[in-house]
Amino acid sequence: MNYSLFEFHTRSEIERSWLISILTDYDFEGFEETSATLKGYVPSEKITTDKVADILAQNDFTYIQFSTEDIEPRNWNEEWEKNFEPVQIANRVSIRAPFHAAQPADYEIIIEPKMSFGTGHHATTAAMIELMLKENFINKTVLDFGSGTGVLAILAKKLNAKKVIAIDNEEWAYYNCIENMQRNNCADIICIHGDDNFEFTENFDAVLANINRNVILKNIWYWKNLLS
Repeated sequence: MNYSLFEFHTRSEIERSWLISILTDYDFEGFEETSATLKGYVPSEKITTDKVADILAQNDFTYIQFSTEDIEPRNWNEEWEKNFEPVQIANRVSIRAPFHAAQPADYEIIIEPKMSFGTGHHATTAAMIELMLKENFINKTVLDFGSGTGVLAILAKKLNAKKVIAIDNEEWAYYNCIENMQRNNCADIICIHGDDNFEFTENFDAVLANINRNVILKNIWYWKNLLS
């Protein structure tokens, strides 16, 4: 599959986070942040430069300039492995890939994201992890909605949650989540391939949702009804 790279010239990390939350609704599959730009990768047949310009205009981002280029087919896992570094959050959670050396931490999570979101590098993931460390998950039932790599579900289990369900609408994220559960000895986490129309038949003590704003707003009342 051929990919296109869109590079957006941005002003702040918050602005880049907003762009990511918007562009994930339009088939963008990966992002790379620098101090002044956001790079987004999307299958070439899924979007055009005119469509991207329309998306920016609809969200009052007309001042953001962008460039684009075609990306030759490549081994994306190999590219990722060359650039991914371990990360520590709040001096308590270590997130690394299987090929990295172990890092001292209260909680170590081994993640191979492939095409899935959730390595701990993005500000929203780190913020979620910091918040989770302040909560009591012991014997709780937890839903990770939009689980990506499953990093938050794994942490919930390591924080002694009784039952954890992880759901994602992307098939590759579902399989990646299963792989990461096994890597972290959390195979009892239930992984589901489903979207926001999936109906749960049980209640939860906590719902984790590290996903874009539109999906959160659409589902927040449903999730509240799921909370026991």
